[in-house]
Amino acid sequence: MKKCSRSAHETLTELNITPLLDLAFVLLVIFIITTTPIVNDLDVTLPSASKRQKDPPKKANYISVESSGRVYLNKQAIEPIDLQQALATLRIDDPDLSVIIRGDGRTKYRQIRAVLDACQQANVVKVDLATEPLDSR
Repeated sequence: MKKCSRSAHETLTELNITPLLDLAFVLLVIFIITTTPIVNDLDVTLPSASKRQKDPPKKANYISVESSGRVYLNKQAIEPIDLQQALATLRIDDPDLSVIIRGDGRTKYRQIRAVLDACQQANVVKVDLATEPLDSR
């Protein structure tokens, strides 16, 4: 006595791969769309830029650090301990506060790091280090 007919038995054993192929094609299309093409594979000669220095921000505040460790905020002497509070006060007045740190060439890194820490603790985001351009000889 037969339990299943032959045609019903064959359809149960065959694997339908159509949904699997649909999924593979959708993933392929997603990967093609989301990957960016590599543009750096061509050998081109890029134009050179002028060595013009960036203009300082319009409302820049300057912190100067002498080699002796004395700190100045906008040409006024300030104790390093009070620098964070002064920066926080300036940031309250101007939320878009930008600071340029000018350190003497002989200043120890520890002193510059203390000024950077004070800027970070006062939530000053726009901090830049002033440098002199190299002589092109």
